[in-house]
Amino acid sequence: MGVHVNMMDDALIATLPAEYLRSALRALVHNGSEAQKTFTQHIRTQLQAKIHGEMPSPKSLFPGTDEVSNECLEYVAFTKCLFASKLVTPAINYITHFVQSVEAAQVSWTQGSELHKILDKFSGDIVQAMQALKETAPKADAALQSLLQPLLSSFASCEQYCASKNLEDPFKRASRQVKDSTAFYFPDLTTDTAGGTALKELTAANPHVEMFPMGSRSVPRLFNGLWQLASSEWGYSSADKQQAALTELAEAGFTAADMADHYGDAELVYGDFRASLGPDSRDKVYAATKWCIFRDIGQPVTREYVLAAVKERSRRLRGRVDLLQFHWHNYEAKEYLYILLHLVRIAKSKPELVAAIGLCNFDADHTAEACEYLLKTTGEVGIVSNQVQFSVLDSRPLKKVTQVSEKYNLKLLTYGSFCGGLLAEKWLGAPVPDTYSASNPLTPSQRKYLDTLYAWGTWEEFQALLSKLAEVAAKQGAGVTIANVATRWVLQQPAVGAILVGTRLGVTSHGTDNLGVFGWKLEGEDLQAINDLALGKDGAKTTSLFEKFGDCGDEYRQ
Repeated sequence: MGVHVNMMDDALIATLPAEYLRSALRALVHNGSEAQKTFTQHIRTQLQAKIHGEMPSPKSLFPGTDEVSNECLEYVAFTKCLFASKLVTPAINYITHFVQSVEAAQVSWTQGSELHKILDKFSGDIVQAMQALKETAPKADAALQSLLQPLLSSFASCEQYCASKNLEDPFKRASRQVKDSTAFYFPDLTTDTAGGTALKELTAANPHVEMFPMGSRSVPRLFNGLWQLASSEWGYSSADKQQAALTELAEAGFTAADMADHYGDAELVYGDFRASLGPDSRDKVYAATKWCIFRDIGQPVTREYVLAAVKERSRRLRGRVDLLQFHWHNYEAKEYLYILLHLVRIAKSKPELVAAIGLCNFDADHTAEACEYLLKTTGEVGIVSNQVQFSVLDSRPLKKVTQVSEKYNLKLLTYGSFCGGLLAEKWLGAPVPDTYSASNPLTPSQRKYLDTLYAWGTWEEFQALLSKLAEVAAKQGAGVTIANVATRWVLQQPAVGAILVGTRLGVTSHGTDNLGVFGWKLEGEDLQAINDLALGKDGAKTTSLFEKFGDCGDEYRQ
């Protein structure tokens, strides 16, 4: 039986604006796994009570050309709630009905209309729904096949309908992801996910982009980070726009990309992009992805088990994995050492599948443990990198990780260095943002790094840091921004190889802006002033964050 809710709390809940309630829920869920379980189970119960009713008719969803009905908006939101709470089977049924309704309603739309945007967004939602499906780990049985086949058929019918009406197929991206999921569970079924075959060559390398050696390759010091493809909350775009954005970035010199097995369709997007390049250009780009294990594997570690995971990453990327980064959920379970051993050996024996092995979110002690184990068993470290969070607001790597990385010659690939865009002119002099404001909405990454900011210090201290970064940027002249200065600071830290730049493919473009990080260095009083504000007196802020969160990556293992 639940605890009694007193009248004041009840009145507060009934009266608070929606954005306050969302912020409060985020704080509760962030506070521990039990609160998260209670929240999710309550929502699932509420949703399950509503999924047995009759679905809206195609005409109520799509009443006419370019019309967006309230029923359509409610349906899209409800479907997202279903898969986000892991009610995947009803979610896929709802998705199938939605796609079928496009043809059934004989609806049309114009490019850029609100209806076109809704369809593009829903396509991105379907990508996320397929990730939710994988996270529920269903059996590859007849029931799953009978769930996916009607959806695949609905995509094929919709594609034909769009062609007959001279409409752009809005579900091209979603169809590719569902085909890929079907191929994962049912490899014997024919589900070609390959994109176009038109080959293009990239121009010569951009001399302004700094490079560094990692393993056997020389790679840019800025990687395109594709976490944003995991959710349409960062915005949404078509498959064609994503390919165009990747081409533009590569032409600007940003030829490396970072992905993961759970970043929606990121591997598929990049795999299609790389396959579209001519042979001379294909080896100029660099595909880094991750194999992330978040729970007990439930079986012995064998070469076959590890090789299957490597092959899956290679399959989705349509070729070699240039860097496979490994994340492990529990250091007390020492299987991760055996997995790393197999990964290093596979990289040696099958370079056509994977060229190099790295770590992801490993703390200093267990990075050292892994390196020593590999040295003992193979005679060499065998890994080349570790990906960790590192910024002017989260300097924990300076406590231990940078020293260990230098000892074993590992390069740090850093994420969160832009703090989701909080380190920007937009926020200089701005008031404290509402986490879930309707008028000034934050992205998921901004909400994440706002948590980091408040762990680091106050909004007033953040404003002082932004002011100093802006002052230094102004000294460097036109083209240098607050974000460039904050990025430059990270690039100059020990062992740092590259920074991951969150990239909203086809939504926004900041490639040219990011070139402002190159061609100059932080020195003297400017560097010291930033250190004083970012790290605190005698590194007090660094130490405080280390004590709150633990070493790098520990926040993902609590």
